[in-house]
Amino acid sequence: MAITAADIEHLIREAFPDAHIIVQGDDGQHFAAEVVDASFAGQNRVQQQRAVNAALKEKLASGELHALALTTRAPE
Repeated sequence: MAITAADIEHLIREAFPDAHIIVQGDDGQHFAAEVVDASFAGQNRVQQQRAVNAALKEKLASGELHALALTTRAPE
């Protein structure tokens, strides 16, 4: 079964319940996500993206999620 943008948003929301999350993509493999969360304050982009990838590790490891372009930041 192909993964959907809603599935990805749900997995990210489990790890970042108060985040502003937008996930786009509809081909079942390639997606873009924007995640804005206060927990990112003081972290560099690599640390932020690793945290989001950790929430998606099973889907990434299985190949169900092939590509995800991430934009992460703390709220301004």
